[in-house]
Amino acid sequence: MDNRTRLLLASVVAIATTSFGFIVRAFLITEWGDTYNLTETQKGALQGAGLFPFAVSIILTALVVDRVGYGRAMAVAWIGHVVAAVVTMTATSYTQIYLGTLLFALANGIVEAVTNPAVATLYPQDKVRYLNILHAGWPGGLVFGGLLFIVLGETSWQMKIGLFLLPAVIYGLLMLRCQFPVQERVSAGVSYQDMLREFGWGGCLIVSYFIAGAIDAVLAGVFSSGLPTWLYYAFTLLPAVLFAARVRSPGRPVFLFMLLIMIVLATTELGTDSWVTDLLTPVLQGSGAWVLVYTSAIMFVLRIFSAGPLLRRLTPVGLLLICSLLAAAGLALIANAGAAASLVFLAATLYGAGKSFFWPTTLGIVSEQFPRGGALTLNAMGGMGMIAVGVLGAPFLGAIVDRNLDQSLRQSDPAIHARVAEAPRTFPLLRGLDAGPTTIGPFQPLDKARLAALPAADRTATDATLAVTRQQSLLQFAILPVIMAICYLLLLLHFRGKGGYKPMLINEP
Repeated sequence: MDNRTRLLLASVVAIATTSFGFIVRAFLITEWGDTYNLTETQKGALQGAGLFPFAVSIILTALVVDRVGYGRAMAVAWIGHVVAAVVTMTATSYTQIYLGTLLFALANGIVEAVTNPAVATLYPQDKVRYLNILHAGWPGGLVFGGLLFIVLGETSWQMKIGLFLLPAVIYGLLMLRCQFPVQERVSAGVSYQDMLREFGWGGCLIVSYFIAGAIDAVLAGVFSSGLPTWLYYAFTLLPAVLFAARVRSPGRPVFLFMLLIMIVLATTELGTDSWVTDLLTPVLQGSGAWVLVYTSAIMFVLRIFSAGPLLRRLTPVGLLLICSLLAAAGLALIANAGAAASLVFLAATLYGAGKSFFWPTTLGIVSEQFPRGGALTLNAMGGMGMIAVGVLGAPFLGAIVDRNLDQSLRQSDPAIHARVAEAPRTFPLLRGLDAGPTTIGPFQPLDKARLAALPAADRTATDATLAVTRQQSLLQFAILPVIMAICYLLLLLHFRGKGGYKPMLINEP
């Protein structure tokens, strides 16, 4: 096996390790919720902790990886995965699980910060296709980890968490003998300053807002108290001001637009994947996990075998437009499929096909359109997705579910609702704006312990009502890929106005 093939294989397995841990946590979220009496919003925050630190590490690593070295960075990632497993497996509290999840996500970010630019450099004439193959590791890890989780059945959750050490050992051994390429920006002589200009102070402002949100979420998750609003915005504005003073460039407009799309994209894919098992398990009588495994298998096959043929017939932007429409239709159909497993899986086929090319094709577009941005623009896009879904997307979806459960039980049985509902709360989409159209709520989360303590007849009726409500929440999730489709239509028109989509040469201005 030549070095290029070995490095591609090792990179795919490394990406699979990150998703392996993701799916095990997604499957365990209901058990953790019952064990620690978590609200749906708290569960969303825990899911977010597995995502947003990824963004911090991928962006920081992208800034230094060309100088530190790709091999050293991968060694740090491997150590991080091992330590995260130990911390989580020995956890005795919600806080310790939260910390273990943070460590895991930080290691994941380093993995992607290395593998994305490495593979794009290895295959400069076919970046979108091979980035799709690289990111086939994500659904591959979901399928492998999901199947192992299901087979292990009633095995302790601590042992299930340790499963992701299996692919970690494999990629660690494969990487030992790999030689990493010099990233194309570096080899072309494009300066570090020019790389920063592609990203711009506009990119820094957007990312800094979510990094401030990540710091706020970590403090709230560990110490139950986040940042004061003034300090939140200081963390947002100060890096952008300093960045502007150095580079004096707002960044590429299309790149900034795609950063914003990535917020919705990541919430559609990763946010929904975080919730789909929890939302469908009640109505499918424990089979909700199979929906995630099934859609992941579709993604794996399509990314490996179909990206090339489809890209020969469609532009990358056209492919994303079609995929957005498929994902929206799939989610809407799943929401209305009821308890018929055959209908759920038929609808899930559309959703699985739709989400297959979102992430890697977006990275491919960035690598082809902004090659002078090197590892920074490429990894900032992936980091933006992870931090957005971690800080905003997953908790946002959790708040929607909390609100829907509150409204459903309030309408169906006000007396039981009064017995199990907690104090009202709101979920602001923008920090500092706690009322108005940017806020979800007020709503009253339902207390798990009180629900479990209901008399058998009341609990059976309540569970049936809430199971339907959970499934139908996916209809609201379907609005997100509709928004994406509108954005991709605008991008398609933009490129058509320039004579059509084509990759940019690295020395083009």
